[in-house]
Amino acid sequence: MEYDIMFKALGEFSRIKIVKLLSIKSMYVCELESILDMSQPRISQHLKILRQAEIVEMEKQGQRTIYSLSRNNINTLLFAFNNFLDASLEDLPLFQDFARTMEAIEKDPSISSCKMSK
Repeated sequence: MEYDIMFKALGEFSRIKIVKLLSIKSMYVCELESILDMSQPRISQHLKILRQAEIVEMEKQGQRTIYSLSRNNINTLLFAFNNFLDASLEDLPLFQDFARTMEAIEKDPSISSCKMSK
């Protein structure tokens, strides 16, 4: 599971709406179309992105497809994100430079005066 893909997929408000609706119940595209007042191709494109991010699952029922939320993957994402938030900057390779910069600005007099001004 690639978390950056999941976060990018959730970065579009229409997809957030779809995720919320699917958190209530599994739905067909026609139901989402009606509720969201969006075209079928547009909803299908959003669902494709959500499926690629493993946020939404699909199940064929004859000729039709029903979509549901992948609660296990969402829970895994939230757990991983909480671990990310709890990790120190030094433990995250992409953030180590920020840790050094944060230490340096604590000693910078111009930053201290900035924090004191209105």
